[in-house]
Amino acid sequence: MTTATAVNQPTLQPAAPAGRRLSLPVLLIIIAGGLALTSLVRIVTGADGITNVSQMSTALELAVPIGLAGLGGLWAERAGVVNIGLEGMMILGTWFGAWAGYQWGPWTGVLVGIAGGAIGGLVHALVTVTFNVNHIVSGVAINILALGATRYLAPLAFEGKSGGSAKQSPPVESLGDFTVPGLSDALQELNHKGWFLVSDVAGLLGGLVTHVSWLTLIAVALIPGSWWILWRTAFGLRLRSCGENPVAAESLGVNVYKYKYLAVIISGGLAGLGGVFLSIVANPFYLEGQVSGRGYIGLAAMIFGNWMPGGLALGAGLFGYTDSLNLRGGAENVHALLLLGALLLVIGAVWMAVRKKYTASAITVLIGALLFTWYVTTDEVPNQVVSATPYVITLIVLALSAQRLRMPKADGLPYRKGQGK
Repeated sequence: MTTATAVNQPTLQPAAPAGRRLSLPVLLIIIAGGLALTSLVRIVTGADGITNVSQMSTALELAVPIGLAGLGGLWAERAGVVNIGLEGMMILGTWFGAWAGYQWGPWTGVLVGIAGGAIGGLVHALVTVTFNVNHIVSGVAINILALGATRYLAPLAFEGKSGGSAKQSPPVESLGDFTVPGLSDALQELNHKGWFLVSDVAGLLGGLVTHVSWLTLIAVALIPGSWWILWRTAFGLRLRSCGENPVAAESLGVNVYKYKYLAVIISGGLAGLGGVFLSIVANPFYLEGQVSGRGYIGLAAMIFGNWMPGGLALGAGLFGYTDSLNLRGGAENVHALLLLGALLLVIGAVWMAVRKKYTASAITVLIGALLFTWYVTTDEVPNQVVSATPYVITLIVLALSAQRLRMPKADGLPYRKGQGK
């Protein structure tokens, strides 16, 4: 294909993901059905903690850093750069955020933490875009370097300071939070009634308006903000074209290197903000190892969301919810979720049978039966299962959603300026 022909083709508009997309009414019906099923399980098992306000508030707090990491991955991969280095960029965000926060205030810590993550993004862009190093190798190297650098710097910066040690920073002042007066109390009271579905919806909404950090509000606003920039502006169209067909984008005058650099630096900044959330909001200090794989889970949330902000938010919410089970009535709540999982598997098996996928349906029924047997023959699950639940859910969700995924066409592929000539 000649350059002139490429220009005349609508190559800049990325193709829609393959497969049937759910309409908004259908998606809302599915969500309502899931809530109704969860409510039924809550009533049968007596595990009120799976939908109470405290559980949902904790889930939101844990979902935010995962969502920010996933959003960072989305920006990079929409421009064609795979960012496995999200974990390391979050680690940089935790350290820089706490280091600046305890000295000059939490909001300064937020800005410096974002800058720390952006530096990691800049390094990743330099290595992958300019020097064309394999994206996976570069990302893993950044994760290792970030971990090593923070371990080296932490004793130098924090040891001997008030409240600090070789592995922990001094405490950082709170950013503050807000509660919607009247509405929060009303939703908590309704949640305590224990009514079918109504109380569960009240618990979900109550977690969104009770003791919410201002940084959480900013993080939530970044989801629709990113969608608008990437899908409703000329800047976003050019950036996404670099991840779909950089040769065609270059033929139309797009500076592909520039947009890849910008995307990966923004990606690092968002991951750094996720790290700041961990070291200033979730905990008021930096603590070695506090990222604990959230960068990878954020990447999984992005894949689950099919490289779209809305789907990413749903994935982060799911993983944040399962992670919150570690903190609030974990053994009892996870035991109740065994029944929920068994019911969902049976429903899935029926759907597969309707679509004449009989082998898959039979396997799904068998797994559902095993889960149900586990539920009825035990009173609670071991603590090790509770701790592993977020990671197991990550693997299951990715396995079930793999067939409908469509990444940007040029994601992770090497590109050199002028290669289409």
